[in-house]
Amino acid sequence: MLYLHSLSESEEIFKALSTPMRLRIMELIYQNDQLSMNDLAEALDLTNSAISLHVSKLESAGLVTIKTTSGKRGIMKIVQPVYSRLIVDMAPQSAPRHCYQDEIYVGQYTSCDIHPTCGLATSANIIGELDDPRVFSYPERFNAGVLWLGYGSITYNLPNRLHAGETLEELQISFEISSECPEFNEDYPSDIHFSINGKNLGKWISPGDYGARRGILSPYWWPELLNQYGLLKTLVINSEGTFIDGTHRISKTTIQDLNIDYNSVIHLTFAVPKDTANCGGMTLFGEDFGDYNQNIRVKAYYSDAK
Repeated sequence: MLYLHSLSESEEIFKALSTPMRLRIMELIYQNDQLSMNDLAEALDLTNSAISLHVSKLESAGLVTIKTTSGKRGIMKIVQPVYSRLIVDMAPQSAPRHCYQDEIYVGQYTSCDIHPTCGLATSANIIGELDDPRVFSYPERFNAGVLWLGYGSITYNLPNRLHAGETLEELQISFEISSECPEFNEDYPSDIHFSINGKNLGKWISPGDYGARRGILSPYWWPELLNQYGLLKTLVINSEGTFIDGTHRISKTTIQDLNIDYNSVIHLTFAVPKDTANCGGMTLFGEDFGDYNQNIRVKAYYSDAK
């Protein structure tokens, strides 16, 4: 999800989508994210130079990414979408929102309860042996770019940068995530539960464990039968409740219910309980794996004392 806070912030996006041809390109790559530049040119009856110009506009706006791969006729440039949803705040904010931002590596968890199938990997190699929960205690795990578990939980200590007199108004936490199935299964639902400081935030059902194609950022050595990519999701907690991607409310738990002030620890837990209805595991992707060049991103919006 791409969340833009104003019309002015959205200007480049609107310009990129201002022509019917570029809208059609976006429609085609959402239908099939393995289309090359040549495929698009042929489908739209455009020259290669014309399709390159349109795609470069979309790429500059951050709406598509281009993956270079080998094909039957040499190097192919595959055009793939970056976001599945766009949200724009059209009404101007009465005042700029204050925000602290941090990014946490998926291996920087503070505690975990791991059950196979499971594992971790850095951009260079798999850590230890597959399906061995002990590897989650290895020091190398701090550099992990991907981790997965069959069921259990993993907890992160989120930075609390609030000062005395500042009030936390909203937390936004974005991450690339999927289910975890031995090898892969794109129809493999999993109930992934979220909590902060033990307070239940609700659950999101991951549709599957994606592996029919390679992840855009997957290292060259990454085995094709292992998890390839996930969906980019944003967990939002504010005064109206807890939401996924800002629109789907998963619980009535509000930011006020969390009672976080400048002295608080903030422990975020992802969990797939063994007894949940859809116990389909969980995979978290960092910047070196999957489709999105990011780790776990945290935005903490706050107000000053009056």
